[in-house]
Amino acid sequence: MWVGIKDDGSMNKELIINASDEGVEIALLEDKKLVELHYERGHDNFAVGDLYLGKVKKLMPGLNAVFIDVGYEKDAFLHYTDLSPYFRSLLKFSRMSLDGSAPPDFGKFPNEADIIKTGKITEVIQGKPEILVQILKEPISSKGPRLSCEISLPGRFVVVTPFNDVVAISRKIHSADERKRLQRIVESIKPKNFGVIVRTAAEGKNTAELHADIAALEEMWKSIQSNMKGSKAPQLIHSEQNKTTSILRDLLSESFQKIVVNEKKLWGETKEYIARIAPEKEEIVTFHNNGQAVFDTFGISKQVKASFGKTVNLPSGAYLIIEHTEALHVIDVNSGTRSADTGQEQNALATNLEAASEICRQMRLRDLGGIVIVDFIDMKLPENKKKVLEAMEELMTGDRARHTILSISKFGLMQITRQRLRPELNISTAEICPTCNGTGKIGPSILLADDIEKDLKYLINQGHRSLALHVHPILEAYLTKGTWLKASIVKKWQKQYGLKVKVIADNNSPLTQYHFYDTKTDDLIKL
Repeated sequence: MWVGIKDDGSMNKELIINASDEGVEIALLEDKKLVELHYERGHDNFAVGDLYLGKVKKLMPGLNAVFIDVGYEKDAFLHYTDLSPYFRSLLKFSRMSLDGSAPPDFGKFPNEADIIKTGKITEVIQGKPEILVQILKEPISSKGPRLSCEISLPGRFVVVTPFNDVVAISRKIHSADERKRLQRIVESIKPKNFGVIVRTAAEGKNTAELHADIAALEEMWKSIQSNMKGSKAPQLIHSEQNKTTSILRDLLSESFQKIVVNEKKLWGETKEYIARIAPEKEEIVTFHNNGQAVFDTFGISKQVKASFGKTVNLPSGAYLIIEHTEALHVIDVNSGTRSADTGQEQNALATNLEAASEICRQMRLRDLGGIVIVDFIDMKLPENKKKVLEAMEELMTGDRARHTILSISKFGLMQITRQRLRPELNISTAEICPTCNGTGKIGPSILLADDIEKDLKYLINQGHRSLALHVHPILEAYLTKGTWLKASIVKKWQKQYGLKVKVIADNNSPLTQYHFYDTKTDDLIKL
């Protein structure tokens, strides 16, 4: 049976993976439209889910928090609310694992009493102990990583949490019978001293599949315990899988039609991973090797250029303006050139519904987090405002980040909060002008013909006798079109230097740039 997140199967999903010397780029397409873009650089550290042995550096009673050294340039932040109820047990486990006195069988580890939710940081942390912590948020802007002591190890069907015996079922599994079945199975196979959260992907899975997933995570915890022995903070103890397989683990569903990889080693690893979790779907993993860049083949490069930047155009002629500040993101909806044949209210509703779809895509694509304010086009009827709200809620169901959407206010503004775990993805779509090289200034155009003639004379002196000059069409007309009284500039050159110069109009050439080619060899000989 296919393993994956349950969905209606109507959406065609493709994962395109582009590996290069700089790292790995992963694009998720839904019905050929780019909705998520992930980067995994070879030097990326402090990814969400990584486990570090950190050392307490500074207690901050006023913030009810502590700063911890995990090896980042700025100390990481750990708030009391992220300590987890089992913090004392984790602190004891860290100490015993470091000196090798922790029992090999984690089920026999003696837990400590839970801490209270409303306690003070100074009541549970004294001195500067070394402690196992997990990255909750990657470093963002000028801030260091945010940490959690509520350790969780994610698998395909379950998430394992040490130091407790709680079994929880995903709320997205709606069937009461299925929830009871999964609860019964997990409670019968769960190792002692481990809590288990059953993921949505576990729906319909049998005991053997769930047991294999839990057993793999139990082995992972043993490896973490072994890695801690003799370690010295700050030190990485356990890193998440590479981003490719972690995305496959979290996203893979029945609607996936294709996974394309352009690098042989990564293709083999991805194929092996799919074969392990869904052998009957191994054939969807293909190797891209047709001579063209994989992102160009699937139109991703073009979509990236069109989707990032301050202005995002919509098919109807409407457009979005996306602005960023330190505190929030603001999205302004504009009707642009959209026709208003149906009346102002209906046109506003249609534009807002079209914009809602693109706004949800943009939030996923750019990974916008924190507060997002959307300024929709004003609508007078409450039922139309409700339609836009319902559309936003429906469109955001596919977003894995936690989010909250509020109704449109009397000022026409919608407030959205969205979980931010990683830095916002911001890609510059502007290119340096090849004519001025980004300076905003070019040489005097009146002297351009003289510059070309100087280079022509130099090439003739070098022995070139068969030349083609590639220029912008406007410059080509200027050089070749004479008058009935006056010969063209090119004809004057030919008469003066005794050779024919072929002038070719090139639409791709910048206005004031020119290139000389040898017509016999087609070699570029002068830029």
